Amino acid sequence: MTFSICVHETYETPAGETHDRFGVAVTTRLPGVGTLCPFASENGAVATQSLVNVDLGRRGIEYVDDGLAVDDALEALLNADDGAPQRQLHGVDADATFAFSGDECRGWYGHLEGDHYTVAGNLLTGEAVLEETASTYETDAVHETTDDTAGSPRNRNGADPLAKRLIEALAAGHLEGGDKREELPIQSAAVVVETTEPNDVTPPYNDLRVDATATPIADLQETYDLAVQGYEDTLARYEDDEEDSMDEAAE
Repeated sequence: MTFSICVHETYETPAGETHDRFGVAVTTRLPGVGTLCPFASENGAVATQSLVNVDLGRRGIEYVDDGLAVDDALEALLNADDGAPQRQLHGVDADATFAFSGDECRGWYGHLEGDHYTVAGNLLTGEAVLEETASTYETDAVHETTDDTAGSPRNRNGADPLAKRLIEALAAGHLEGGDKREELPIQSAAVVVETTEPNDVTPPYNDLRVDATATPIADLQETYDLAVQGYEDTLARYEDDEEDSMDEAAE
């Protein structure tokens, strides 16, 4: 079940501040993948899959948040897990990547580690699913870039936000064949992005799930577009209200 991608990017704000963002996106031919597999914080991103052990993701992020390197954190958790041969676990922090596929995972299974990202999957149609997911992310990746704001749907050089690019990477893997279990029509997908840049409210398009559908990637893409639209509409509405209040106070 499942293929996923975890990434780390560094970017610079217009004020010259350097920040990090971490994201994970996942899809599978089962419902509710967003409740089980993806974990992210301002310090890292982790995906746990195959025979899922949610504690590997939850505690992995906790360890990274406590300052442990992602490879040390996830290796320690796997060493203490009797079911490790049936697990897939991968992730990133600001400095390192880690990817593991137990030898009892069901084929096709495997993982890739790239420049600040990891990709892993099992029960896939083949290795090309991961290669296409990785290639699409690499093509769209924007490292050491400049954002208008952490909450802006587009950054200054025109590249799409990380959440959108992660969904596009999933879409590419899905088109390449994805999860091979065509007898299971009810699927799911999720994306989570966190950043070190302080925000009063996390943009809603940075944490999205589609829990049960026959078209998970298309639905997640549509949900993302609607979330961006709703966020922009809300910002515009409250900006107008604030301007009206200021005008009334000046009268």
